[in-house]
Amino acid sequence: MRITLVGSRHFGVTTLNMLRERGVEVARVVVHDGEDRLAAAARAFGIDVVVQANPKLVTAAEIAPATDLIVAAHSHARVSKEAVAAARLGGIGYHPSLLPRHRGIAAVEWTIKEGDPISGGSIYHLADRMDAGAIAAQDWVFVKKGETARELWERALAPLGLRLLGEVIDYAKTHETLPAKPQDEQFATKAPSLPGGRH
Repeated sequence: MRITLVGSRHFGVTTLNMLRERGVEVARVVVHDGEDRLAAAARAFGIDVVVQANPKLVTAAEIAPATDLIVAAHSHARVSKEAVAAARLGGIGYHPSLLPRHRGIAAVEWTIKEGDPISGGSIYHLADRMDAGAIAAQDWVFVKKGETARELWERALAPLGLRLLGEVIDYAKTHETLPAKPQDEQFATKAPSLPGGRH
């Protein structure tokens, strides 16, 4: 399976390592910043790195030829409809909430702000609307009392994301398709940026 990985930062690097451990071919890494640690890690492995022309959008031209699946890991750019169509199985991303709850850039911060006792992670199909595609996998975690967004992310949500991404990719390798369950819009909430936020 050939994957184009779109992402950034520590979670992008740990996703890259997880894919390599699973024997998945990472054909290209797409980043919004050529100095990002994910770009450096990819170059160290001899993987092709492409810096997005527009930091907010991934285009079809930026996806590696013959890509089977696009994986978004800590990417805040929208992957265009044309880019998703360029991959045989489309694309998936990890969102650190129980979608459709807390759609948006600050999901973990809103989990804490709202006092949610339970959080979770969702692997979702990349779609036109941000964080709104069908769910491929989902699992939940407890939120500790007094925990910060960063602590919740590092303790529970980042490891959960890696596990779920791995499970969905294994499923795709075996079945040549992706699980898909529509999100229930009646439970959708927004998680826009908060002042001083971002784990």
